Amino acid sequence: MDLTPERIEAFIAAFTTFFVVINAVGTAPILVSLTEGGGPAHRRKMAFRAVMVASAILYFFAFAGVWLLGQLGITLDAFRAAGGALLFLIALDMVFEKRAERQKSRADAVLAKQGERGEPEDVSVFPIGTPMIAGPGSIATAMLYMTNTDGDFAGRIGVLLALGLNMLLCLAIFLAAGTIVRLIGDTIAQSLGRILGVILAALSAQLMIDGLRGAFNIGA
Repeated sequence: MDLTPERIEAFIAAFTTFFVVINAVGTAPILVSLTEGGGPAHRRKMAFRAVMVASAILYFFAFAGVWLLGQLGITLDAFRAAGGALLFLIALDMVFEKRAERQKSRADAVLAKQGERGEPEDVSVFPIGTPMIAGPGSIATAMLYMTNTDGDFAGRIGVLLALGLNMLLCLAIFLAAGTIVRLIGDTIAQSLGRILGVILAALSAQLMIDGLRGAFNIGA
């Protein structure tokens, strides 16, 4: 496989976008809160399950996304523009902390149910696995970068590798979630989320520009 500068650049862009959209560091405090009643063993179990569920969902859409677009009659350029717009909205939510507020409200709802039942609940599928890891943004990212490869085998391997590495990184962060929460605190976590939001905004803007250029046959 020839590692051209273009392919390396595409891999870095895909890895960065997945990392920002998934935001495992921001989700770690929620995982700690949701699994507090079950102890460290329960938290580890939920971390493994959540990452497995999210990986299955994301890889499904990565492989089936192009076929699905074809069945719906959606062009790749249109999807690039729409996907970039969706990621831009997510970036705005991250910058203004709206996304964190929605995640916290979901976590509070699950904690309320746990209080009623008096036992720790399985939070691996919802809300951790989906939509916090495999949500609209990460699903769109998987489909978007796979379509950007234009059928190039090496390019697709790069996207799948970027996704896989992010899933492993997400698992590592979740397994160390208790320590991470104690070290970084809420203030640093919020600041990091805003910085990542700005980076995502720039990446999504480039995706929208590329999609519009392709749709209207505008030269670079």
